[in-house]
This record gives sequence, C-alpha cells and structure tokens, in this order.
Amino acid sequence: MDAVSGQWHHRLMPDRAPTPLPDAASFAGQLRRFRAARRLSQLDLALACDISARHLSFLETGRANPSREMVLQLAEGLLLPLSAQNALLQAAGYAAIYPASPLTSEALGPFRQILSEMMARHAPWPSLLCDRHWNVLEASPVATALLAGLRAGGSADETNLIHLLTSDAAASGVIVNLAEMIAEMQSRIQLEALEAADDPVLAGLAARLQAAALRHPLSHSLPRRSPIVPLTLASPSGALRFLSTIAHFGTSEDVTIRDLRLELLFPADDATRIAVTALAASLSG
Repeated sequence: MDAVSGQWHHRLMPDRAPTPLPDAASFAGQLRRFRAARRLSQLDLALACDISARHLSFLETGRANPSREMVLQLAEGLLLPLSAQNALLQAAGYAAIYPASPLTSEALGPFRQILSEMMARHAPWPSLLCDRHWNVLEASPVATALLAGLRAGGSADETNLIHLLTSDAAASGVIVNLAEMIAEMQSRIQLEALEAADDPVLAGLAARLQAAALRHPLSHSLPRRSPIVPLTLASPSGALRFLSTIAHFGTSEDVTIRDLRLELLFPADDATRIAVTALAASLSG
C-alpha cells in the first residue's frame, strides 16, 4: 500500500508457462492418445492397471520412463490390439514382441492352408480375405467377378472395399441398397476404430463413410427395416441378394493373422443361388 496515496498497487506477475506436452510420437504422447481414444480418465486407467494415478501422470508427461513390463501392463489395461502394443513398446525404446509375418511366409503356412480350405469349401459362393483396413488380399473367382462392377469407371486398381463402397460413380449402379450398406458398414468401422484405439487409417475410412452416408441417407419413410439386411447387387441375371459372415483368427500372436478378416457371402434366396452357380460354372469353363 502506498503510504502517501493510500492506494494499493498490484505487482503483475507473469503467468507461469504450462509444461509442454511430449511429442505425439513419443511413448508419453502415444499413451495419452490411446487413453483418450478409450475415453478413460487417468484414474480409470490407473485402477485398471493397478498403479497409482500419480505414476500414470508422470508417464504421460514424460517425467517417468516405463519398464517393459509396465508398457505391457498399460497395453493390457487399454485393451490394445497387437499392432498397437508393438507400437507402444517401440515408442518406449523396447523391441516389438509380436511378429508381423508376411502372409506368404513359411511361419504362416498352417493358417494359409486353413484359409484356402475355408474359401475352397465355401465355393461357389463369394469369399474375400481382407486386412484390418479392408484391403482385399485375396478373392474367390465369383467374388472377383462381382467386384469388377464396383471397379468400373477408373477404379480398376482399387483394392479397398470401403473406397469401392463410397465411390458413387460405380457403387450407385451396382449396389441396389447402397444407403443401407453404407449405414451397416459405417457402424462396423466405427466399432473397429473404437476397438483399435487411435488408428488413423480406420478413422479416415469412417470419415469417408460418414460423407457417403450424408450423400445417401436412409429413408425414414420406408416401412420398418428387416433385422436381416442383405447386400443386393444388380446383375444381368437380376438382383443378387447375399448375407455375410466374417471370420477372425484369435489363436495366434502374429499381427498379420490377428488383423485378417475372412468375409463369406451366402445366397439369401433361390434366385441368387441359381445365378451364382451359373456364374461359377461359366468362370471355371
């Protein structure tokens, strides 16, 4: 207080600079992103991993470095897929522990044999083998023929099913119930993105589907939708209607195998069964 004027004089103190966050590619940055993707608080994750919230805070700010065991403990608490666990280990300076073998490698020979048998026994119905981002790795002859229509108009080399589904030029002329298929796949990809935790590729695919859903909205004026929504394709033989099932492999610690999706399509009616049988016969002849 000024003795002469009797007024208070406040001394302005500079604001304390906030502690800069670690680089996004660092262990601390990745841990923070994975936790945010899971929508967990630090306390939630700390309780799930049986560690203190204070220690977790130090790990996320880079004030503490994790042991290899701690990285795996956190990955387990976050329910991370194998590929994300590898990424977290490597960001912390440790070697990845889960192999990512090429599908053609000798180590994956038993799985390749299983996949080949499943696809062969499923014939003549269509089957597609995809990776976690829905890139087609292998397709049966009938599936390849059906995909040809979606690849028309400049997409001959496209292998991603989501890209093909959201390519209006071709998809609108091939998929009769395009709006329903976009909505169904949108729900599936959103769930997979949530399970993957901060996968930018899946996030990009979800954004493509969201944009496509705005262009092809579901009509609420239609009667109540059936609980079974078949994929309906236009063909010279008439509408082809398919139901699908997707197989995953959970008995391997190889990233490649865990990321595979084998989609098997089944005829939903007799007309489709007859048409696909004839198509398969023409392709084998």
